[in-house]
Amino acid sequence: ISPFYWAIESGSLVTAKAMIGDLLTIRADRDNYYYGCDDLFTRHPEVVQRLITDAQGVLPALLDGLIWRSRVAVNGLRRVNYYVKHLVQDQEGNYNQALEWLVDGQDPKIICHPVVVLFSDILWSRLANRFFLFGRCYFLLTLMVFITSQSILQHMNEGNEDDGQRIATFACRAFIYLGSMGSLFKSQIQHLRLDIKESNYYKIGKFKVPDYLTNWSEIGSLSLLVSLALMCTQEPIFWCAGNMDGDFPGKGLFTTHCPEAASVKEAYATISMLAMLLYWALLTDLTIFSMRISAFFLVCGRVLSEVGLFVGALAFLIMTFATSISALNHNSQVFEGIPKAALSLLEIALGMFPTEQFESLQYEVTVLASVSLFVIIALIFLLNLLVAQLNGAYQAVYDDMVGYARLTRGRIVVTTIDGVGSKRWGRFLESLKFEERLEFNEGDIGLGGGIQVTEPSNANPTTVDMIKRFGGSTSPAMQWPEEEGAGDDDDDKFERLEKVILRATKKMEGSRGGTKGGSSGAGASSMGKSEESGGSGSDAGGSE
Repeated sequence: ISPFYWAIESGSLVTAKAMIGDLLTIRADRDNYYYGCDDLFTRHPEVVQRLITDAQGVLPALLDGLIWRSRVAVNGLRRVNYYVKHLVQDQEGNYNQALEWLVDGQDPKIICHPVVVLFSDILWSRLANRFFLFGRCYFLLTLMVFITSQSILQHMNEGNEDDGQRIATFACRAFIYLGSMGSLFKSQIQHLRLDIKESNYYKIGKFKVPDYLTNWSEIGSLSLLVSLALMCTQEPIFWCAGNMDGDFPGKGLFTTHCPEAASVKEAYATISMLAMLLYWALLTDLTIFSMRISAFFLVCGRVLSEVGLFVGALAFLIMTFATSISALNHNSQVFEGIPKAALSLLEIALGMFPTEQFESLQYEVTVLASVSLFVIIALIFLLNLLVAQLNGAYQAVYDDMVGYARLTRGRIVVTTIDGVGSKRWGRFLESLKFEERLEFNEGDIGLGGGIQVTEPSNANPTTVDMIKRFGGSTSPAMQWPEEEGAGDDDDDKFERLEKVILRATKKMEGSRGGTKGGSSGAGASSMGKSEESGGSGSDAGGSE
């Protein structure tokens, strides 16, 4: 039974935090350093996952305990040791799932903790970014081929293409259908098979969908796959395969101008446009190379809901005023009927309505009044309301946008590292040199399992040595000395303060009693002296 886990299960998070703080305090005598990090992760290798699930408030204490900062600054820089070995690798030297658990936690504050930032950036910069970039290079190649095929070649000498141009077009499209569509199909099958095997489903009402489709990039990949498949079915080259040398302009090998293809060209062009948009949308994954660009992109995505509300309200107003104007008795041709009226109002909202058309409305007072009211509500009220909503939404997500960007990068790191080979992973671990002991201050060789960096001395100023050092005998038979201030918690402070107040009160009461007794005695003695003096005076008078 683990007392630490028992404290979490019983809700004693203060006790759990105290245990973490005690375990991750670095202590030292004259011979050795003592640090409970290795023991903690050996006994509880899944401690990060457990804290994220049951005690997320204790997780910052765990991460803080993995940091040592020097109180000595040299040339404006301070040494900092991050003991992140057990967050990068497990006991067997394999990849640790700590980053995956942190990403699944979806906490933008925790993901920006200095410890998480350090080890996730190391995984990204030294390992994952190269594999991710190599994978996206192939996607970039397919995009360039697609642009060449759909947007460049087909507009060169249109209708009078030579054999070389038609062969190049066919080669580009064959590469798209086999290379791009084939790789997308393979990826979708792999994700689907894995989710079915592990029973990973996401419920939408009564329906279950594979969990991988909760990621927008996977939805985009599936949509692109469907678009390319539809393009393949409507490909004019395939429709003209049986009639390449017929009697029509543009005939020849791999022609697209045969009569059989005339009926599918429009659908093919529309689907091609959608596929092009999806290609560029999926390319936004490359924004994770810059946290600033990635954060901006995520903010844009999070405020789109406000734009959606504005578009919905605008559509409602257009339909309202279009039907209302159509009910009027007028002679304006641009507002004749609901479809024309709705189109004209949409052009007005977008600033595309011809200016000269407003002159014809001068003679239609009711139509002019209705259009004026529409302009006031849609362009003045709703547009300014949209600006206010966007400003409020931006302020709400501004503080966490870098955290969400890091969560996106972390998810890509986790996915990418799964495909890294064992030899490459072993070389990566060797480059981190976790077995070498790190210096605390100059000449003070400390503990291994960490990475040392420097930070500006004013970033996290500290004047207290984070290592608790003890002198005296280092014999194992000796009891560990009691730490100074070990009982300096809030309860002990209040108890000591209460005792001090009680002692002060007793002293004050004693001093008041003594003062009263002293003053009464002094009064009696003075009265006695006055009586004596009075008696002596009377005796003197009697003698006279």
